[in-house]
Amino acid sequence: MKNKISRLLEPAVTISEERKLFTNTALKVMILPLFFEQLLEVLVGVADTFMVSYAGEAAVSGVSLVNMFNTVFIFLFSALASGGAVVVSQYIGSRDRKNGCLSASQLVMISLVFSLVMSAAVLVWNRSLLRLLFGEVEPAVMEACQTYLRISAYSYPAIAVYNAGAAIYRSMGKTGVTMYLSAAANVINIVGNAVGVFVFHAGVAGVAYPSLISRSIVAVVIVALCFRKKNTVYLRGKQIFAWKSTMIRRILGIAVPNGIENGLFQLVKVALSSITALFGTAQIAANGVAQSFWSVAALMGTAMGLAFVTVIGRCMGAGDQEAAEYYMRKLLRITLAASVVWNGLILLVSPLVLKGYALSQEAADLVLWLILIHNVFNAFVYPFSGALSSGLRAAGDVKFIMYVSIFSTICCRVLFSVILGIWLHMGVIGVAFAMCLDWMARGVLFWFRFRSGIWKRFRVI
Repeated sequence: MKNKISRLLEPAVTISEERKLFTNTALKVMILPLFFEQLLEVLVGVADTFMVSYAGEAAVSGVSLVNMFNTVFIFLFSALASGGAVVVSQYIGSRDRKNGCLSASQLVMISLVFSLVMSAAVLVWNRSLLRLLFGEVEPAVMEACQTYLRISAYSYPAIAVYNAGAAIYRSMGKTGVTMYLSAAANVINIVGNAVGVFVFHAGVAGVAYPSLISRSIVAVVIVALCFRKKNTVYLRGKQIFAWKSTMIRRILGIAVPNGIENGLFQLVKVALSSITALFGTAQIAANGVAQSFWSVAALMGTAMGLAFVTVIGRCMGAGDQEAAEYYMRKLLRITLAASVVWNGLILLVSPLVLKGYALSQEAADLVLWLILIHNVFNAFVYPFSGALSSGLRAAGDVKFIMYVSIFSTICCRVLFSVILGIWLHMGVIGVAFAMCLDWMARGVLFWFRFRSGIWKRFRVI
């Protein structure tokens, strides 16, 4: 059985064994911790939504709306970390330790500076931003939004620095470390949530502060670990506080297009949440809870995307484009198979898990429909629109990914959310179908880009 699965996942066109930088065992050792790390990380948000549901639907709505806004910054920090991961991975592939250490140190510096600016901006203008985005929501929901956003903003530097440190460790293939840190953060957050909500009855603040504390702790730990000189690449204090223009341009050359893509994508999601806010509290709450399930279902594709960055980055850094194509095909097969199994499992257990949420029957029924729509498309389409794009990005083909994503986001997600959600009165169901159409458009274009081989011509280092 094991041999049959291995043959199924092996591409028809292969390369010699000596050119395979990653054995099947090495891929397994890398991918499994990435999966569990992403699962544990997502559970932080799920725990927030679950716990706060006992404070009422207004609190759930407030947390879910702000989480959409927070995701803009989280994705920007992730885009920056991903840009650094591509550069670090390629230096590791080329066996250039000196520049690998420099790129890692500069990544941490850029992440810290950028996140501090973003945190300060949100703390100053949080009320204005919320009124602009969600001005039509009920007063109780707006109050919950303001509380949750203010506390969340304090955690932005911790999130950014942790992402940078985790990207460095993933580039080295040490995914077990980041998995254990995610487990620690999850335990701290869940215990804190329980105390905040059920002991202190702090409502939204009761789930916001534990997230801040857990993220701050793991950020400090990952940075300390990155200073270990026995690592393949490690942080150097002087290089963190230096400004190396050439290296910064290299990192930003990957990070900026990725950040523009993800930033616009998340801003559109926030804008679409304004449409969701028009559908009433029950649909807002259902959409918020469904997104928690979506996050768990989508983590397989997210984890595989991180694997693509490390593997393809190493191959391209070593100058072996054929090996990069081989692993692109192999990782895509693994992503498809794993996504089908994982999304199917989430779909099966959703009705049981949903019973633990304090939701009205109308909201609970709507959540199940949203999960069904998402998981079907996430299993069969997202591997092409998400994970495959990470591989192309790791090769340096970032501008094409950005242009396609901008086009697809505006022409598919935004346009059809309005048509289906508002004009055809489908509500959040229509918005979900527009999201799936967006994935389909991206997946088709990214697949043809991969098949063309144009991505092999790019150079990062």
